[in-house]
Amino acid sequence: MNEGTVIDRRGAIVGAGAVAAGAMLGGAAAATPGLHAIAATKGRAFGTCLSWSPKGADAGSLANPRYAALATRDCGIAVPENALKWQALRPSPAAYDFARFDAILRDAERAGMRMRGHTLLWHYDRWFPKWLVDHDFGKAPAREAARILTQHIRTVCARYAGRIYSYDVVNEAVDPADGSLRSTALSRAMGGAEAVLDLAFRTAREAAPKAELVYNDYMSWEAGNEKHRDGVLRLLAGFRTRGVPVDALGVQSHIGVFAPTDSIERLVATLSPDWRAFLDRVVGMGYRLVVTEFDVRDRGLPADIAVRDAGVAAFAKGYLDLMLSYPQLRDVLCWGMTDRYSWLRGFEPRPDGLPTRGAPYDASFRAKPIHAAMHAALAR
Repeated sequence: MNEGTVIDRRGAIVGAGAVAAGAMLGGAAAATPGLHAIAATKGRAFGTCLSWSPKGADAGSLANPRYAALATRDCGIAVPENALKWQALRPSPAAYDFARFDAILRDAERAGMRMRGHTLLWHYDRWFPKWLVDHDFGKAPAREAARILTQHIRTVCARYAGRIYSYDVVNEAVDPADGSLRSTALSRAMGGAEAVLDLAFRTAREAAPKAELVYNDYMSWEAGNEKHRDGVLRLLAGFRTRGVPVDALGVQSHIGVFAPTDSIERLVATLSPDWRAFLDRVVGMGYRLVVTEFDVRDRGLPADIAVRDAGVAAFAKGYLDLMLSYPQLRDVLCWGMTDRYSWLRGFEPRPDGLPTRGAPYDASFRAKPIHAAMHAALAR
């Protein structure tokens, strides 16, 4: 992401016109159908990530009754925020810890939610468990690396057969700096990243033949993402050339307003052509689309909450209107429903130290203008 989009008060007021319904907070949201119910009228689905917590904890989990009430009203699908990643699931080469994800899945199924799986392989040394980065692959490194990878995917898919309908098989394999494929402990052992990624998808298809298989990444529509987008296009084209079974591109959609602008609408119009050209090439290769981790980074927006919320809502609606214009897009998921538990608060705090406000509900569980904007986009 590039640094810097602040909107002034005049620009925010202009943007607010497109989402006037967002002025009705809290109880007004409860008086209208939830986001998933609206999406379902168009043959789509809406959901969110879920964390694990002990029962009653103040956390973004279904074990928290207050959050469960909010999430189950708006969401028909779910994805684990962290509990299915290797760092959480596989503490050592020989051990798996399924307890937390089992609890998330059980609660989601009781709530009538379908489950996505995130992720079978986060292809990035930074997010590998330490034991994998340091692993001694021995005298036949390619064979050992393949064994570890296939064992992991087969174990997870077998355990949750029929209960996970879509997997982010590979996450973030493209380096945004130059569009190349990341080098990891596995790719170094196997002689290249393509061999790792192809094996991951082919193993997933064998182990979960009815599941949707997704390549997931955070390339975005803002300026500065050109090399990242180009790298993803090369990867997707290579999958098709090599006959790798990939069904969809997961578009994380951690979008954001980063630099000064006097009009959100003009900013959206500026970003849209290159982004649409990218999406056209993706669907032109026969891929579906999934919005997997939607939220809005507001670090450039002013402190004033009314102005900031209006800017976030207008930017979100412009983005979702574009994404939802593609019939290849069926599922839209937020990366958390409330600012109270948003990952952005710790990962990317605002320069002024104020809490971020990029989720549909604020920290007190009140619906914000972005909720109304999302509702309007899904209804269209």
